[in-house]
Amino acid sequence: MALEITQFLLAAQSADAKIRTEAESNLSQFREQNLPGFFLSLAVELSNDGKPTESRRLAGIVLKNSLDAKETVRKQQLIQQWLAIDSSCKSQIKSLLLSCLGSSVREASHTASQVIAKIASIEVPQKQWPELIGSLLVNMTQQGSPASVKQATLETLGYVCEEISHHDLVQDEVNSVLTAVVQGMNVEEESVEVRLAATRALYNALDFAQTNFDNEMERNYIMKVICEAATAKEGQLRQAAFECLVSIASTYYELLEPYMQTLFQLTAKAVKEDEEAVALQAIEFWSSICDEEIELQDYEVPDSGDSSVQHSRFIEKALGVLVPMLLETLLKQDEEQDQDDDIWNLAMAGGTCLGLVARTVGDGVVPLVMPFVEANIMKPDWRSREAAIYAFGSILEGPSIEKLSPMVHAGLKHLLDAMKDNNEHIRDTTAWTLSRIFELLHTPASGFSVITPANLQQIVEVLLESIKDVPHVAEKVCGAIYFLSQGYEDAGTSSSLLTPFITQIISSLIATADRTDSGSKLRTTAYETLNEVVRCSNLSETSQIINHLCPVIMDKLAQTFELQILSSDDREKQGDLQASLCGVLQVIIQKLSSADETKAIILQVADQIMTLFLKVFACRSSTVHEEAMLAIGALAYAAGSDFLKYMPEFYKYIEMGLQNFEEYQVCSISVGVVGDICRALDDKILPYCDGIMTLLLKDLSSGELNRSVKPPIFSCFGDIALAIGEHFEKYLQYALPMMQSAAQMCAQLDNSDDEMLEYGNQLRRSIFEAYSGLLQGFKSTKASLMLPHAPHLLQFIELVAKDSPRDESVTKAAVAVLGDLADALGSSAKTIFKDPAFLEQLLGECLQSDDEQLKETATWTQGMIGRAFSVCG
Repeated sequence: MALEITQFLLAAQSADAKIRTEAESNLSQFREQNLPGFFLSLAVELSNDGKPTESRRLAGIVLKNSLDAKETVRKQQLIQQWLAIDSSCKSQIKSLLLSCLGSSVREASHTASQVIAKIASIEVPQKQWPELIGSLLVNMTQQGSPASVKQATLETLGYVCEEISHHDLVQDEVNSVLTAVVQGMNVEEESVEVRLAATRALYNALDFAQTNFDNEMERNYIMKVICEAATAKEGQLRQAAFECLVSIASTYYELLEPYMQTLFQLTAKAVKEDEEAVALQAIEFWSSICDEEIELQDYEVPDSGDSSVQHSRFIEKALGVLVPMLLETLLKQDEEQDQDDDIWNLAMAGGTCLGLVARTVGDGVVPLVMPFVEANIMKPDWRSREAAIYAFGSILEGPSIEKLSPMVHAGLKHLLDAMKDNNEHIRDTTAWTLSRIFELLHTPASGFSVITPANLQQIVEVLLESIKDVPHVAEKVCGAIYFLSQGYEDAGTSSSLLTPFITQIISSLIATADRTDSGSKLRTTAYETLNEVVRCSNLSETSQIINHLCPVIMDKLAQTFELQILSSDDREKQGDLQASLCGVLQVIIQKLSSADETKAIILQVADQIMTLFLKVFACRSSTVHEEAMLAIGALAYAAGSDFLKYMPEFYKYIEMGLQNFEEYQVCSISVGVVGDICRALDDKILPYCDGIMTLLLKDLSSGELNRSVKPPIFSCFGDIALAIGEHFEKYLQYALPMMQSAAQMCAQLDNSDDEMLEYGNQLRRSIFEAYSGLLQGFKSTKASLMLPHAPHLLQFIELVAKDSPRDESVTKAAVAVLGDLADALGSSAKTIFKDPAFLEQLLGECLQSDDEQLKETATWTQGMIGRAFSVCG
């Protein structure tokens, strides 16, 4: 069944394109005609030590990629393909792969490890490879097993643990795996490669070790072995051991108390003396402890201090020695660190950890950091001055305003002066620190700001001068302007303080976006900052400024169509620029249309703006598509029923957006824009509804479309029903079964997974919104159409009411739809509300809520139910 494919695999790597294409075509043909034979041939190639390394490597890669894919739908197809193969053929392939772990060629055994893990990820959850763990463990326990076999086996165990869930193995298997791994890590093991493979395998197996960590004797032994590895001669081994400790800090925080003294000594020694890769992991250990303690503090019941995991206050206890250790790291900067976003060094890791420490302990960090700041801020050495400013900026989140206010007021003038320092590292860090001050300590709406009428002018002057600095400093200055503007949002009369400077700020940001000495990152940042300046400005005072800005941005967008496009890089740059400019126009439209007095400004130029957006679509770049769609949604809201005149030309782009499964964000935004247009046009959307509903139903039925698009589609059903009222009747037979099946699916989602919990909440909320739209749409003329579906809706509300904890936005949507149900069905509702006790409990809970909006909705719903049948509960 296996064929000789060595020559094809070698030819597929040929420098000659013709030979390469022909070989790829032959391999592809073999795959399509005989998949089991193709897989078996690849396994034979990979496991044969007589074959060239190059062909074996490619055989392994092709086999691995035939079992897994990033894209969910493709991944499912590959899983089904594998499961469909005859079991005797699969056994042969697995046997060959296991034998390959003994290969003398390291590359082959390494690739075999990865392929075995991919097969395990498919078969182990389905209980289809029960002998796998046993087969691997034989390699570890067999007398005289070579170090290379142990290394490959441990690597495989690590990959397998990474691929499968801890629910997939029984405890005996977990015990055996951990025993093999920990033995491999032991100092008695002579091979460093084996110890390293074992330590990396332990990292992946830690999630499986809950029972073992709960057992004090086993836990002590595992921790002893890791700590020994953390002091090994070999840097890679020390690094892998610290990576295990980082993972343990977050997974088994509550069990760490007895080991913390040793762990502090180990990490302190690594930070001070070890190579950077190891020292970074040692700092990461403390960052993980901070993350755990911040989370515990967030979830503690304030009065009782109660939470499910004991808060050990490790950071507070270690503060006196931990903070000085971190402050020392701030002096170990790289010369190039500001220019390169990918650099992560000791100083940056230390500053990040210091920031987390400040968030964990609050005021207690300030007296430990400020002497370091004061001692270093005036030193001639740039490293000392930069470290002082970085330390200062790092502790601004966590301590109280009362504690921070005096030192920030005292230090602000020095920071503004430091923006003129000769050293660009210092100017970069200072700009970052100023943006942190404005983000965290400038909220006039709440009654506190470090910015006063007395210092605002100097602040703006310094920022607008510094925005001309080198690109990486200018980026940070944009951040400072962003938060400076944001602070004045909804700040009442205080927002007027910034108005005299708005014209100058806007001009500087446009000039910054036009700079030719920087990449697209500064331009994007400048435009994002411009958006925030416009969004947060005081409209009654700045409408004319924004009015003048609008044609400037429109001209810039028009100029992008004249750019010479000679390469895909040119096309990408054009797309990025158009995306930024569409984003600015969106904010301008939203700002000016938010008040009746200024809406006319937008309506006067709506035709020209829409023409520009349609031209952007013609450029067919997905990023632009998104931004232009969002901007058109804003324009539809502003134009109201006048938007109808754009529909004949725009509709084809809605169709394209709704069918864009690959770039699912575009699809999701297109769905949202359909909702905006429904609200703008009401029943004038009717001529387009057949096409839109067909595409939305097709999207819901698709297995290819990312699931995140599905909740917005249900909400969109509600928008359409609300817009077209009784005309939605013909879609009811298609939409309602989809809504009901999604409601059933909500009950089956895994709520232990945060991502899935969030998705489930979005889905619940959107189903309620869909029902609300339908009920309100049919209320006047055909409310009886919803009567047969009301019991299902009530059942769903009751199910959601039992959720614990329950998302507040879901509760609001559930209570609102309950009111809509009673309102739409009137006296007919009597027959449906069979369980007043459940209603009374839900509404009672909402009426006790601190959320005014929820309370208001519950009161309205109670009134609707009371009106529908004489007694509520």
